[in-house]
Amino acid sequence: MARHIVARTSDIPPGGNKVVGIEGRDIVVFHVNGEFFALSIAVRMPAAPLEKAACVARLTSPEPGVYKRSRVGELLRCAWHGWEFDMRNGQSYFDPARVKIRSYPVAVESGEELQKGPYVAETFPVHVEDSYVIIET
Repeated sequence: MARHIVARTSDIPPGGNKVVGIEGRDIVVFHVNGEFFALSIAVRMPAAPLEKAACVARLTSPEPGVYKRSRVGELLRCAWHGWEFDMRNGQSYFDPARVKIRSYPVAVESGEELQKGPYVAETFPVHVEDSYVIIET
């Protein structure tokens, strides 16, 4: 898997997202509840731009008149069709057997960790002040 540094964590505010281009693909990175999720923008069916989708909660009802919200902000709802997708794995809730959005593993690493690599070279003191969002493809 190739690793791509796409943003500082501070570049994507909580509840926000950022579209990045990686190897000819557009990928949107979401920052939700302190976690980062990456999904391909390419959807097989016509849909509103994924980065414009509403981040919503899972709503369940154990009995009539009682509603429970969970996973707040982790589901995406298409503004045009109301289709919902799970940010964690791209699974759709309207047609799970045929429609899915590709998801990518995301890691957050400190700049200090990123400066380390498999090669040894002359080094100079470096001060790292931020963390970066990394996508694996």
